[in-house]
Amino acid sequence: MRNDVDISGKLDWAAVLLYVLLVTMGWFNIYAAVYDETANQTIWDLSLNSGRQLIFIAASLFIILAIIIVDMRFYETFAYLFYGIILIALMLIPIIGKEVGGNKSWIGIGSFGVQPSEFAKFVTALAIAKFMGSVGFKMENNRNQMILMGLIALPLGLILLQKDFGTAIVFTAFIFVFFREGMSPFIMIVGVSAATIAILTLIVENQWYLHGAIGAVLVALIFFGKRKMKRILVLCSGAVILMITIESFDYIVNNVLPIRHKKRLEALVDPDFDPMGINWNVTQSKIAIGSGGFAGKGFLKGTQTKFDFVPEQSTDFIFCTIGEEHGWLGSLIVITLFMALLLRVIFIAERQKSKFSRAYGYAVASIFFFHFAINIGMTIGLFPVIGIPLPFFSYGGSSLWSFTILLFILLKLDAHRGQVLQRI
Repeated sequence: MRNDVDISGKLDWAAVLLYVLLVTMGWFNIYAAVYDETANQTIWDLSLNSGRQLIFIAASLFIILAIIIVDMRFYETFAYLFYGIILIALMLIPIIGKEVGGNKSWIGIGSFGVQPSEFAKFVTALAIAKFMGSVGFKMENNRNQMILMGLIALPLGLILLQKDFGTAIVFTAFIFVFFREGMSPFIMIVGVSAATIAILTLIVENQWYLHGAIGAVLVALIFFGKRKMKRILVLCSGAVILMITIESFDYIVNNVLPIRHKKRLEALVDPDFDPMGINWNVTQSKIAIGSGGFAGKGFLKGTQTKFDFVPEQSTDFIFCTIGEEHGWLGSLIVITLFMALLLRVIFIAERQKSKFSRAYGYAVASIFFFHFAINIGMTIGLFPVIGIPLPFFSYGGSSLWSFTILLFILLKLDAHRGQVLQRI
C-alpha cells in the first residue's frame, strides 16, 4: 500500500524526542552495566552488549522508516492476519525454540535470537483495536467482552506454555483498554481485589481469617446499602470470586508453580527469605540503588555494577545501574521521562478520530506502564522478580523493536488522524 501523504511535519515530535532520549540513555546505561575498566573496550565494541545494542538501535531506524512509509490502513486491514501469524509462531516455539534463562521462548537466528512473545504484544494490541473499531461494536455486549478476553487468552496461554510467566502477565494490562472503552468498573474492582487477596494469602497463614473478613465486609455492604436483589447478587458474586481466589491461589502456589516462582513470591512478602539464593538479586539491587545516594557515584563508577554483584544487570535489572551511578536525581529524571512519554501517548490516544486508533493508543500506554512499573518495582522489592524488560533501557533486540513498533504505529496513525472520517 502506498503512503500518499507526507507526514514528516505531522509526526508528534515530542513523542519522538522522548523516544530518542530514552533509547540513548538506555544505550549508555547498558555500556555502564557491562563496563570493565581492566579491558580496553569502548561503547562501540561489538563483543559487548552495548555494541550489539547499537546494531539493534540502527535496525530500529529502518523499522521506523518502514512504519512511516507503509499506508496507515495497512495496520488495521491486516491486524487479524498478523495475529494469526504470531499465534503460529508461538505454537512452533516448543518445537523449534531454544532455551534461554530457563525459558524456551526464543527462535535462534545465527548468533542472535528473536522472541516472538515480545512481538505478540503489539500484534495483540492491533487485533484488539480492530475488533473494538468494528462497526456496531458495543463494550456492554457480553459476547464482545468474551471475544476480547479470548484475543488475550490465546497468546497468553501459549506464552505460559513456554514458562515465560513475566511476559504472559503483561497481557493482562489490556484490561485497562477495555475499561476505557466502557467495561464495567466492577470487573476492575474485583480484579484488583483478587490480586490483593492473592498477596494476603501469602502473608496470612490461616485462610479462614480471610474468608471471615470477606464475609463480614459482604454483610456490612448489604446491611448499610440499598437492599436491591440485583445489588445483593452482584456483591455475593464478587465475594464468591474472592473466596475462590483464596483457595485457587493457594493451590496454584503449592502445587502448580515451579519452585523458583514459589520462592520469588515468598521472597516478596519476606525480605529476609533466602538472602543468598532466590532473594540475592533483589537484595543486591536495593544495595546498588541505595548506594547511589542523591546524585550517584558517577558514570562508570558504580562499584556494585563493576564487580557484578547484581545478575542480569544489563537486562532485567538495568535500573540498578541508573540508581547507583546517577542516584536519586538520575532515577527521578528517567522516571519523569517515562511518565512524560506515557502522558503523551494517552494525549495522542484521546485525540484520535477512530475507535481503532484510540483503542490501539491505550493499548500502547497500558503495555508501557505495565513494563515500566513492574520492572522498577521488582528492582526495589515491591513486586516479585518476573523477568520483564524496562522499555528502551534493557538490552535486547526483540524488546527494543517491539516497543519501537508499538510506539511508531501509533505515531503513524496519529499523523493521519485528519484523514479519518469516522467520528467517535
